[in-house]
Amino acid sequence: MTGQKRLQKTLGSFPKAKIVVVGDIMMDRFIWGKVSRISPEAPVPVVVVEKETFLFGGAANVVHNIHALGGEALLCGVVGEDEIGQRLLEDLTQLGLETRGILVEEGRQTTMKTRIIAHHQQVVRIDRESTDHLKPSSSRRFSDLLKQNLTEFDGVILSDYGKGLLTRGLIHSMIRRAREAKRFVLVDPKLKNFPFYRGAKVVTPNTAEASSASGMPITDLTSLKKAGRVLMRKLRCNALVITRGEEGMAIFESRKEPFLVPTVAKEVYDVTGAGDTVIATMALALASGADVREAATLANYAAGIVVGKMGTATVSPQELSRVIKEKH
Repeated sequence: MTGQKRLQKTLGSFPKAKIVVVGDIMMDRFIWGKVSRISPEAPVPVVVVEKETFLFGGAANVVHNIHALGGEALLCGVVGEDEIGQRLLEDLTQLGLETRGILVEEGRQTTMKTRIIAHHQQVVRIDRESTDHLKPSSSRRFSDLLKQNLTEFDGVILSDYGKGLLTRGLIHSMIRRAREAKRFVLVDPKLKNFPFYRGAKVVTPNTAEASSASGMPITDLTSLKKAGRVLMRKLRCNALVITRGEEGMAIFESRKEPFLVPTVAKEVYDVTGAGDTVIATMALALASGADVREAATLANYAAGIVVGKMGTATVSPQELSRVIKEKH
């Protein structure tokens, strides 16, 4: 079977794939406008607002990407008992996604990132968030919820944005349970939690995260390969996928030479959420029988599409199919 046929066959199997996404749920709010003058009060632009959009962020965006590509996903995380938390639950329900895995915690603030965009340029970002760990009672409820839902899915994504949900204990517990159930675990990492991801199937840091976690500044191909080998030893994962922005990806597997995947992006408008697209596509591909290199190749194609769109975006199977045909 040719490379194109294998990738198309994998893409065609996405609707059979079921993924649990455990992580930090966020809302991305975009305020769009124009700038025509500088404020008389301070040397800052005056943005005249034209429209506002609310999009899924963090783990919610990972689930949105899986859904857009035809797969089935269950989102497990926490939101606050506030207006944004309620909006997230309503928007997920409207999309046809289940919310049984989402815990509503009293007193918690739902994470929202507000980006003000003028003339297709981000002017400023405003973050509202809580980074506290779950309350003990919430933690027990959440742990019970995960136990009930793990085995009905093919794999697990840990979407770690450092907002307090994914603690050392929860990460270790998820990886152990998944391995016992013979389910794979993919991790979109946060630097401070790197030591806790040991034993995951695939970890997907970006260049900056890989550089910091390995203690090796990545400046060229040689340092990239050294950093990758260091992290493979530290994490004991099956594969490490370093996302390199406009330079594509580097894939490290034990006893194999690093595999470099060049970017396919024609134009880069916005990298917001590209990492969510990468890990969502990889998980679906692995659940559909692809190996790590094939999964990363598909993920790279999907990322190349999504960075050409403004805002937190998703990719359709039709778009991905077209890119596969173009590249093979």
